[in-house]
Parts: sequence; C-alpha cells; structure tokens
Amino acid sequence: MTLQYTMDQLRQLHLSGMVDGLEQQLSQATYQELPFDERLGHLVDAEISHRHSQRLRRLLKNAKLKVQADPESVDYRPSRGLDRSAIAELLTCHWIEHQQNLLVTGKTGTGKTWLACCLAVQAARQGLAVGYRRVGRLLEEFEIAHQDGSLAKLRSQLAKLKLLILDDFGLVTLTARGRSDLLELLDDRVGTSSTIVAAQMPVKEWHDFINDPALADAILDRLVHSSVKLNLKGESLRKSKATNR
Repeated sequence: MTLQYTMDQLRQLHLSGMVDGLEQQLSQATYQELPFDERLGHLVDAEISHRHSQRLRRLLKNAKLKVQADPESVDYRPSRGLDRSAIAELLTCHWIEHQQNLLVTGKTGTGKTWLACCLAVQAARQGLAVGYRRVGRLLEEFEIAHQDGSLAKLRSQLAKLKLLILDDFGLVTLTARGRSDLLELLDDRVGTSSTIVAAQMPVKEWHDFINDPALADAILDRLVHSSVKLNLKGESLRKSKATNR
C-alpha cells in the first residue's frame, strides 16, 4: 500500500485536514523523529482544526453579516463610552448561553452595526449559528412569505439561529402586520436564543415608535427582559475616518 493510496483514501473519507497534516509531516524532517502515537495525534489535531475552520467559514457565509468585524479590533477610544470589561464579558458569549438579548443604541456612525457583527463573529467562532437582518428588509421578507406561503419556513429558519442581529430598528415605520411578525419572531426566540437589536433611538422611545400599546408591551417584554444594554457615544466613526484620509 503506497503513501499516495493512503492519502487518496483519506480524501475519500473527507479527512482533508489529516491529508494536509501528513503533507506537513513529510515536508519537515523534525516530524520523522517523533514516535508514531505523537505523529498520529498531530494528524488528528490537524483534522479537528480543519473541520473547525470549515464550520466557521460556513457559519459566516450563511450569516450574511454586513461587515466581517474582527473581535480583536474593537475601538476602545474613551469618547465611545465602551467599558473593556463589559465587552470582554460579551465576547465570552455567556449571555448567549443564558438566552439574553443585547440592545445597542447610539447616533448614526457610532459603530453599532460593527460591534453587533463583531459579537456575531465571536459567536460563530464558538460554533453558534448566527444571522444578520436589517429590520426593514426582514419585514419585506415576511411580507413576501405571507404571499407565497413560505412563512412557516422563514420563521423556522430564523428560530434556529442562536444569535440574530436586527439592525436599524426604528428606521422603518411598522405596519400592523409588521408589528405582529416582529412579535412572532421574538416569541419564537424567548428562552432558546439571543437577539441583538441596533437602533439610533434610545430604548425609552421604542414603545411609542411601535405605536400599538398592547403589541409594544408584548414586544418589549420579550426584548428588554433580561437584556444587556450598550449606548455608544461620540462622533461618527465614518466622519473621523474620512478626516484622517
């Protein structure tokens, strides 16, 4: 049995990580000095690492995040009002394990979307299914789903996400159906998953924006209860980047 045959067999078994690890061992003389069990252990580690990378790529592709934000690149300049310890705690993803929500508010350009996507990337690194939707576009998806009979499928897809970002909340006026769809979406997620809501308006104005006392109470009860709140401050980061060019 030749080495090439063995590598072909590994590929057929979809063990590409082990193939890459074996090729690395063959190219570096130091591996030849290791005992068999250690070399085998390195191959298993290579396969696990490969599968983790593949899963992360798949999760991020399916998430359709607006930006691929690196958790190691959070901007902690004092004017933003970010607490390092609070962000560090969010990056552990314990809040997702406990099905808490995160409400991120602040003026346009203060980095709400970036931070939300950053936390989604961190969650994906831990193997969690994540997703991103602008509220206006999501309501359009629901409207189409009502018409073509795919509403149950859409709701099921969204319910499976362990973390869902609802961006630009408050920019699009909610219709009666939109309020109802939003309530159903959040109700499906209570006690099973987490939602990040990013909005320019402060949380205290959300009730009036929803413009239906009963539904507003129900929606906010599902969102605000046991939630973490972040209010981003400072000037627009887009403006500061343009100035520095």
